[in-house]
Amino acid sequence: MALNDKGSAPAPQREAISRPGFAAAHGPWLWPTLLLILAVLVVVGFVFGVVRGKADELLVPGLAALSMVAALTFVAGRVVGRSAGQVHGVAEVLADATGDAMVIADDKGRALHANTAFVQLASRAGKARLVSMDVLYSGYPDFAEPVYQLAQAARAGQALARDVRVAASSSVPGASTEGARWLRIAVSPLVAGSPGHALWRLADITADRQGQENAFARLQYIITYLDHAPAGFFSTLPDGRVDYINATLAEWLGLDLASPKNDKMDLARLVGEDAARHMTAVEGGQDVSRTNRFAARLPMASGGSLAVEIVHRNDFDSEGRPLPARSMVLRKEDGVRSTAAGNWFELLSVAAPIGVAVLNGKGELMRANAPFLALSSQLKLQGPVAAAVRPVDTAAFADGLAQANARPGDAVSCEVTLDTVAPRAAQISLCKLADNEIAAFALDRTDARALEVQLAQAQKMQAVGQLASGIAHDFNNVLTPIIGFADLLLTKMRPTDAAFADIMNIKQNANRAANLVRQLLAFSRKQTMQPKVTQLSEAMSDLGNLLGRVLGEKIGFDINHGRDLGFVLVDFNQFEQVVINLAVNARDAMPQGGTLSVKTYNMSKEESAACPHKLPEAEYVVCEVSDTGTGIPKDILDKIWEPFFSTKDVGKGTGLGLSMVYGIVKQTGGFIYCDSELGKGTTFTIYLPRHYPQVSEVAAVAEKVEAVRADFTGRGRILVVEDEDSVRAFAVRALTSRGYTVVEADSGERALEVIEDDKDGFELILSDVVMPEMDGPTMLAEIRKRGITTKFIFMSGYAEDAFERNLENPDDFAFIQKPFTLKQLVEKVKGVMG
Repeated sequence: MALNDKGSAPAPQREAISRPGFAAAHGPWLWPTLLLILAVLVVVGFVFGVVRGKADELLVPGLAALSMVAALTFVAGRVVGRSAGQVHGVAEVLADATGDAMVIADDKGRALHANTAFVQLASRAGKARLVSMDVLYSGYPDFAEPVYQLAQAARAGQALARDVRVAASSSVPGASTEGARWLRIAVSPLVAGSPGHALWRLADITADRQGQENAFARLQYIITYLDHAPAGFFSTLPDGRVDYINATLAEWLGLDLASPKNDKMDLARLVGEDAARHMTAVEGGQDVSRTNRFAARLPMASGGSLAVEIVHRNDFDSEGRPLPARSMVLRKEDGVRSTAAGNWFELLSVAAPIGVAVLNGKGELMRANAPFLALSSQLKLQGPVAAAVRPVDTAAFADGLAQANARPGDAVSCEVTLDTVAPRAAQISLCKLADNEIAAFALDRTDARALEVQLAQAQKMQAVGQLASGIAHDFNNVLTPIIGFADLLLTKMRPTDAAFADIMNIKQNANRAANLVRQLLAFSRKQTMQPKVTQLSEAMSDLGNLLGRVLGEKIGFDINHGRDLGFVLVDFNQFEQVVINLAVNARDAMPQGGTLSVKTYNMSKEESAACPHKLPEAEYVVCEVSDTGTGIPKDILDKIWEPFFSTKDVGKGTGLGLSMVYGIVKQTGGFIYCDSELGKGTTFTIYLPRHYPQVSEVAAVAEKVEAVRADFTGRGRILVVEDEDSVRAFAVRALTSRGYTVVEADSGERALEVIEDDKDGFELILSDVVMPEMDGPTMLAEIRKRGITTKFIFMSGYAEDAFERNLENPDDFAFIQKPFTLKQLVEKVKGVMG
């Protein structure tokens, strides 16, 4: 727009608005003078050449130069003449035609030339002579900073523009009485990128700014309308983040949109896992759009849920990539339910605990609820269900679909395995309805199948366990006399005797065999727990050498016990087995070597309350077993305690090691947790309840130990009942050598006869449990029926709980586990007899 709306002013003289050029300053005699000078030089050169004898060599070049200057003079004269007229006039016309005020300034900021619009603008501002743009607007506060920035840019040879608002009826050049105006002042170098002359330009952009403001107002109106519409709106980016939520939906759900935690929130957090699965399980394609409508319950900030209907649209580009998705949310009033026949799917699917879907005749998924879509990530709306079925079951599903199409109204079932990261088993029932719709009901049978497999495995392992228990009993009967007679021999020898070391080797290897038998009993879950008051440092005192052999040479072993460790109530042998199993697992996790660390310490009640493992508040004694191995993946960390679960190669693990560890710790009343990080290692943390023994209990134990150490001998009559000759012979010799009077019997019936015939009576009966004809518990019951109250000790290769449930009073006897040593036997006998 031209800046001449206040009327025109007389055009100033040319001398006032332009600066003369070089040719104009020197007049029309410039070029003839130069021609005359060159002619004189040619003549002088010619004369000098005659004198030197080289006239021909100088005359020809001189005349050529003279003719060139004459030609240039002629051309220059015509060009100068045209510049002064036609060319200069064309430039002025072009500058005036733009309607913008323009002025050219030099590198000092002085005005060199201006168009008519600028001259008129300057005249209305009271400027008698030509001034630059920055001078014209100096003194106006609103222009001070913009003009300064523009002047700096002009000196630096840079282009820059600034917009300034001018109030109505202002004294600023370019202001208007009709309203506020927007002026844009721009500067640009005449030769881009180099300092020098610059072109200043002033334009009225009021109309453009008004258009922008109108567009912004319209946009603001649309945003306000969307924000406060009677429906919820939100949009989702392809990566699953929500980039827009309108105010209505935020109000419904109680969301504070100003909170940073609600900026770009995850879709599942806004609509819930089920609805998010609905919105993302869409079959894509090139340049396609998919619109789905489904019912959902959206989570509210208050903790409740909102019943809504969602209309969701997915768009895909020409390469099939997802574009931002748009969704509309319609609120449902609580208690309102449509019972129209067309809404049967909604009525069934929203609250159904099983998968419900609608397929077309081709088996394509048209509608589905969240449990159905959760069966496989391969299930997509508008996509074929068969694409999610594993190839081995594709034929079964196709056959079921064909039968459903052929028999409308009849339900057809098929069992398939769906193709996912962790394959899931499903039973799908298909029933064709009207309008080429097939109702599909899917029941997830993954856990049921796993339970079936586990049940079969458990039954098999139960049989193996019973076999192992029987084998352990027989082995214990063999080991008992070996260990016992070795002890008897050692009591008659000195360490310096030649055979002493050989007998010790026999005993040590027999003890190793006894440990193997204990593992068999642990495997069959029939071991007898014999908890004792101890400290973990004492319970683990003999583990150092054993773990060294288990771990091998590549793995270092470090054990660190805390100060003043509290007492615990544990079974020595079982706790050793826990640590050994953990050490074996650690060894397998460090094939290239590493370090196994065992650490023990006390934990106060306050520390347990702050423990990340969320323990019951109590005092604990803690044992940490850590390795620097490969670590355990997070997806299987929760499965490591399951029986038969193993990550080792086939044939290299039973999957029972950690299951045994878990069972023993739980049976002890403790807790065990596993923390692992891939590539860094694993830590198993065992929390055992701290035990505070009574003073009398500690004193009694100390007194008992001291008494046994002082004297292993005793007096009294003992009846030994054992069907194994070697075991019976060892027991008789051991007790006889300690001063007891011993009578033996090889069966329960024979023992009853001995008791009937004996007139002196017995102070103690030491009996096996499992014997032919009459077992030990039956014999005990018969003896009690006869009023005999003699003390009883049962000895067995089975666990104690294997037979105590068959007795009416389990507290009526003591128990000693086979195999036992000479010392263990006499300690038990003396302890029971007092």
